[in-house]
Amino acid sequence: MDIEQLIFLGLVFAVVVAGTAGVALLLSGRRTRQRLDRLAGDRNAPPDTVALSGWIDAGLKWIEPAGRLSTPEEGFEASALKRRFVNAGLRSASAPNTFFALKTVLTLALPTLALAADLLDGALLQGQQQLLVPLLLAALGYYAPNAALAWRIRHRQRELFEAFPDALDLMTVCVEAGLGLEAAMIRVADDIAAKSPALAEEMQLLNLELRAGLDRPRALRNLAWRTGVEEIDGFATMMIQAERFGTSVATSLRIQSDLLRTRRRQQAEEAAAKIGLKLLFPLMFCIFPALLVVLIGPAGLQLIRALSSMG
Repeated sequence: MDIEQLIFLGLVFAVVVAGTAGVALLLSGRRTRQRLDRLAGDRNAPPDTVALSGWIDAGLKWIEPAGRLSTPEEGFEASALKRRFVNAGLRSASAPNTFFALKTVLTLALPTLALAADLLDGALLQGQQQLLVPLLLAALGYYAPNAALAWRIRHRQRELFEAFPDALDLMTVCVEAGLGLEAAMIRVADDIAAKSPALAEEMQLLNLELRAGLDRPRALRNLAWRTGVEEIDGFATMMIQAERFGTSVATSLRIQSDLLRTRRRQQAEEAAAKIGLKLLFPLMFCIFPALLVVLIGPAGLQLIRALSSMG
């Protein structure tokens, strides 16, 4: 194995380590939930996988310095990108730096790998491909972390939306049974964790803010801001108005729960109504041609043979 192949394998290893560490940080929220469990006093929280976390930490230490090349120095805390990190459940102090480091490493490494592979095999890229392929790979490396972050936000918000009506039902039962709103939120956070860890995490954060002395309207607004879900924003507004005007909390919760459950059912019906249109193109271009070949193929072959024998 010559020196060029060694360099190429080293670059491939570096890109794999950087990508694995960055994707693990963007798509995993286990550490945040475990810290919340420890703050809430849960001693039964599962421990970290030592070997995997060690590899991830080592990879992050290698790629974080590259994030200084593209991390904004000022205004990041008040930017829309900061809220996207919060909506995705990424609250670690190293998450922004790792995100920008991943963008920088992939943007530079993927075209470098393509050029190195072209040097090893001169017939791999020819003509305009020598310029077009590295540019496409650079664009892919730059926008892939954005796509991963957007996927995590959509997945998390969908999970919150689907589990929130059930959480409101549990909260309504607890309030009607005589518990206070804070105690009901604590109970709901414990019970809903099996179905939706993301919602349980947000409820635990809300309870911790209330324990720290933050007033309830501000804590509810923070909940709506962290999740970015319209239904949770409406719940926070409803609870603030119920406290301000002195209306029944249990009645407000029951009305809000019925409204969210109806909205969830309507979205499910809307998705079911779109199935026919979504199946149209696979049927036309994939299934129907195969059926035509199976049904008409033998008759067509017999017709061709009959015509050829006549000629």
